[in-house]
Amino acid sequence: MRENLAKAFALTDTQIFRRAPLPKSYSDFLGRKLFLFLLTLQGLVAFALITLGVILRKSRTARNVIRPRIRREIARAGVALLPMFLFVALALGFLVIGQTVSALARVGATGYLGSTMVIVVVRELGPLLAAMLVLARVGTAHVIELGTARAMGEVEALEALGIDPVHYLIVPRVLGMAVGVFALTVYLIIGALASGYLFAFLQDVPLTPGDYYKQITEALNWLDFVLLALKTIAFGFFIAIVTCYHGLAQPLRLDDVSRVAVRAVTQGVIVCVLIDTLFILLYLVT
Repeated sequence: MRENLAKAFALTDTQIFRRAPLPKSYSDFLGRKLFLFLLTLQGLVAFALITLGVILRKSRTARNVIRPRIRREIARAGVALLPMFLFVALALGFLVIGQTVSALARVGATGYLGSTMVIVVVRELGPLLAAMLVLARVGTAHVIELGTARAMGEVEALEALGIDPVHYLIVPRVLGMAVGVFALTVYLIIGALASGYLFAFLQDVPLTPGDYYKQITEALNWLDFVLLALKTIAFGFFIAIVTCYHGLAQPLRLDDVSRVAVRAVTQGVIVCVLIDTLFILLYLVT
């Protein structure tokens, strides 16, 4: 396993390119950025494949050790963030959904309310906002923890003891974040839809709760539930891959951890946007 990790990270030691002086021309600058992007992409893909292989091959290995760690990661990426997500759902309902309901009511277009809520909240805003919040809160913790462990030599110590660092450190974080993002997205969507109608009710919008939720349920179909589950799980999986990868990609000094955390969060945002774009295309095709 140490050889696999070395292969995955061999082409990611790009400090010489990042710390090199600025090139003299824009073409050199763009070429260097493209080269860095391709190196990072190759490392991320290799790391994701290694993690998937470990999940499949070692699903029954050291269950008494790995399962409690998975539950702890689910609690950290899910249960611990629930109060913050309930507050965000309330704010989202008041600031966005309630105003949308009021605007549609003023122009007599309440018949389009259900489809509007499904497109804006269920398909797009809810999953993407949940992923960004988990990335900012838990993803940065992954980078800092793993980067510190790498800098202090703890990863090498696990390998010396015969413990697979991917199985022990990465797999629980990946599974826990995938489950956490999915669960928190569901809570965020339900809370936002409920608080949105509450805000519209306070504005005397002529729409009963039964009509409001009937329109939403009629606008939903089985494909929305399937793609919502796939999208949120993909968000959690790839956020964990990006953040864990940057924590372990190369030997770090302690003063480099914060810089690597910023880079990991930036790339995590880009990955989430790309995944969301892919699912938008799937919605359009289907």
